[in-house]
Amino acid sequence: MAIPVLAGATAYAVGEGRRWPVGLARKPKAAVAFYSVLALSAAIGITLNFSSINPISALYWSAVINGVLAVPVMVLLMIMARRKDVMGHFVVGGPLYWLGWLSTAAMLLSVLAMAVGFFLGSK
Repeated sequence: MAIPVLAGATAYAVGEGRRWPVGLARKPKAAVAFYSVLALSAAIGITLNFSSINPISALYWSAVINGVLAVPVMVLLMIMARRKDVMGHFVVGGPLYWLGWLSTAAMLLSVLAMAVGFFLGSK
């Protein structure tokens, strides 16, 4: 059941990020790229279903990668949140700004602790 949901989410994310026409309400000829990503994502999901990859291990490692990549994304978001040319009159300031940096630091410390634990535990 997850394959169509994940394939659809991927197609929407890629399509909207690339500014393609997206949506299942559109005819396939009106959103060729969207439907191509949808079909490719579904095919990859179906193929993985029949592979020897352990789905729980795949979920674990995708969460690890997501957590590690979250740190630079959070740093960039905090930098952009302070820029008036990016945020207009929605610039983040005051306690919310410092709470954002505190969250970013906590995430960084979590990633560092995980890495230290991984390397020390593997010996």
